[in-house]
Amino acid sequence: MAKNYEGPAIGIDLGTTYSCVAVWNDQNNRAEIIHNDQGNNTTPSFVAFTDSQRLVGDSAHNQAASNPANTIFDAKRLIGRKYSDSVIQNDMQLWPFKVVAGNDDNPVVVVHFKNEEKCFVAEEISSMILMKMREIAEKFLESEVTNAVITVPAYFNDSQRKATKDAGAIAGLNVIRILNEPTAAALAYGLQKRANCVEERNILVFDLGGGTFDVSLLTVKNNAFDVKATAGDTHLGGEDFDNRMVNHFVKEFKRKNKIDISENPKALRRMRTSCERAKRTLSFDTMASVEIDAISQGKDFRSSISRAKFEQLNMDLFAKCITTVESCLIDAVMEKSSVHDVVLVGGSSRIPKVQQLLQDFFNGIDLCMSINPDEAVAYGAAALAASYSKGFKNDIQNFVLREVTPLSLGILTNEDTMSVVIPRNTAIPTRKKKVYFTRKHSKPSALIKIYEGERTRASDNNLLGLFTIRGFPGDGRSFPFNVYFEVDDDGILTVCAEEETTGNKNEITITNDKGRLSTEQIMKMVEAAEKYKAEDKMYQKKVTAMNALEDYVDEIMNALEDSDASVNLCRLDKKKINLAIRDARNLLDNSQQKEAESFEDYLKKLECMVGPVLKID
Repeated sequence: MAKNYEGPAIGIDLGTTYSCVAVWNDQNNRAEIIHNDQGNNTTPSFVAFTDSQRLVGDSAHNQAASNPANTIFDAKRLIGRKYSDSVIQNDMQLWPFKVVAGNDDNPVVVVHFKNEEKCFVAEEISSMILMKMREIAEKFLESEVTNAVITVPAYFNDSQRKATKDAGAIAGLNVIRILNEPTAAALAYGLQKRANCVEERNILVFDLGGGTFDVSLLTVKNNAFDVKATAGDTHLGGEDFDNRMVNHFVKEFKRKNKIDISENPKALRRMRTSCERAKRTLSFDTMASVEIDAISQGKDFRSSISRAKFEQLNMDLFAKCITTVESCLIDAVMEKSSVHDVVLVGGSSRIPKVQQLLQDFFNGIDLCMSINPDEAVAYGAAALAASYSKGFKNDIQNFVLREVTPLSLGILTNEDTMSVVIPRNTAIPTRKKKVYFTRKHSKPSALIKIYEGERTRASDNNLLGLFTIRGFPGDGRSFPFNVYFEVDDDGILTVCAEEETTGNKNEITITNDKGRLSTEQIMKMVEAAEKYKAEDKMYQKKVTAMNALEDYVDEIMNALEDSDASVNLCRLDKKKINLAIRDARNLLDNSQQKEAESFEDYLKKLECMVGPVLKID
């Protein structure tokens, strides 16, 4: 693989509920997970808008209950999808924020920010989270960061992958690779636990996160990582388990109090937070309580849930996970007895019932829980990022990674049929050829429509692009032509069609631009992102200045309460100081329209006036 990138390169796990960033430490020969400004290794994938500022991460998550309509989460479930998608329509019933149809049927989030209505596409929301991860890394490394490997679910389609890359561009990142999450986790496990493994080992990565589920089967030998098969669901994870609990308790509250909170966003947000907390408790205890004061109309909610009840509510979803594992093994043509290691990744993989079902499926195999499920994906991404970078002395650049195509690729043939040229789980890079025939009585040209997906009907799959090949005689006969599909290391697809007798051909490189953001749109969003970044800095500067002024006023008050200091003051000085304190309080109380300089200037004025009199430094 090419290692052409100057400067540090980071690995980012852009999660549905939490995100994580890591960088390779060459001295210790391992990836280092970077903690955020709150000291946490993971950051909530939340963005919030208030009357005065934009919040990202922990600060956005902490105020979600009081500002539900303007707190955005689940951007990963929106990205790369159409508004008319049934998945989006179903999720909209659960989201407290507003989503409308934009251009090309793209979903658009509508919020109120600084007393204005603002619209954001999913790529912009994701870019705000990515920018936060970039800032966390830059603080840690004390240098600018532009290169990154970003992870996505293995089952993300082309459109979702390209949209994620767009989000990285808006955040000012050069996305050097989009990496599948379970592959990243396998890298982490292989590098930490199976380094320089001489014997071939088959590793199944079970990645159950907050919003997505992936299974990948890899073979590891001599630092070569070969993905054999992948399967998954881009809409299955911890949030779906939370939803089941929320619905259960909403019904219970309605039954007990005759109050329906299903249309109350604030009440639902508080219920969801309590359910998520209870779910985590049930991973190590058999009973969890859900207690919320004054959830609606002054009524308190007090209830509990057993682990058995939680499992009953979600058993069909848990069973779906095991069915997906079975599908992955079938695609890889591998018996479950041939799997050496089953590696658990993602926070939801901690659920005891999920672990039990998985262990039973593999006939009692010991599950590998030796790597941190919340950090493994970022660890693997950082390792791959380092392998693309210059200047590393250790052997991080010596491993080989071979991926597969997550979805089948083919063209439209007669009667809306999808003819597969490259089946899913084909190792890449790859090049395949297939011969087709024009219809009898056809025109002197043929339209080639390229699709990805597993449905029999082409129209049920995702249209990637189309082009026309010309030069057929058009004399009523059927003529053969060759279609070549080629996928390179980065997953970029090129399709070529050639008519052998005349040598006429045409080709297209699928760049996923159809229905996605144009270069011009991305540049506008980059400018907007820089504007928001500048506004965030200005607001932080203002908050710092306000805190400094408030702290100094408190110091003055404490000094005035000191009898020794107070007795030495004349009545005129006391009056001046009290008036100055009153003006400072008024300035702080009416801070909405003031800039940072107002507070900085008044602090200097106060220090000059009061400092010498009260001997305050």
